[in-house]
Amino acid sequence: MLWKGRRQSDNFEDAGRGGGFRIVGGGIGALVLAIIVYFLGGDPSQILQQSIPNQQVTTETTAKEKEDKAFVLVVLAETEDVWNKVFPEKFGVAYREPKLVTFQQSVASACGGASSATGPFYCPADEKLYVDLSFYNELKQRFNAPGDFAMAYVIAHEVGHHIQHILGVSDKVQKMRGKISETEYNQLSVRLELQADFYAGVWAHYAEKTKNILEDGDIEEALNAANAIGDDRLQQQTTGEVVPDAFTHGTSAQRMYWFKKGYESGNVEDGDTFSATTL
Repeated sequence: MLWKGRRQSDNFEDAGRGGGFRIVGGGIGALVLAIIVYFLGGDPSQILQQSIPNQQVTTETTAKEKEDKAFVLVVLAETEDVWNKVFPEKFGVAYREPKLVTFQQSVASACGGASSATGPFYCPADEKLYVDLSFYNELKQRFNAPGDFAMAYVIAHEVGHHIQHILGVSDKVQKMRGKISETEYNQLSVRLELQADFYAGVWAHYAEKTKNILEDGDIEEALNAANAIGDDRLQQQTTGEVVPDAFTHGTSAQRMYWFKKGYESGNVEDGDTFSATTL
């Protein structure tokens, strides 16, 4: 992705290193939590600090964090530019820009506390995206999904949840909790997540069309990330079996399909996953 030298968003907060927390789901959350805890069993930075002298860790982490933060803020700015134009044209209302909060280890949000193991998530109660930048490394090392556009897809997906919040879609789904069976609610959750993937694709469509930000291989990086965090793949890796009734985010194939559909179409009207007969 051609991002260096581009505008960075001002909608940013640095929550720093958190204290105690209560783990909550959200965004790519619950399944990421399961696989990271399963494979790591704790904070990977502690292992890193034991194997590398403290001063070297501090210097390298600081430099990398600066670059990673600059990158996600450029991505956020690009989503602002696209949705500030597309949103009122397609939905007839103004777009409200979300804030992005970076943190280390744990953070308190209006939706509750969360750890870095939760993965990036969106909180509708305060209209903020939360991300521990160490997730950038998790994509590369644990999910085998390298490339800057893999992380851009993750940010754009969470912005997709913000769009659903503004439109009242996520609220309608949330109100169904307890009124239908857990399996039925999970199916609605899958449709919600796939629509957020679609909106991420729509963003990529317009970002490329208006600013030519994509490089060769970027879309493949996003598709690889979508494939890596599909429910079926994560369940197979963590438990050795696949339970479709427990899906909450969609299969690898579904996530790739809806992101690609959004990218190729660019038309928000094509992203009604709730009316789709097949996903």
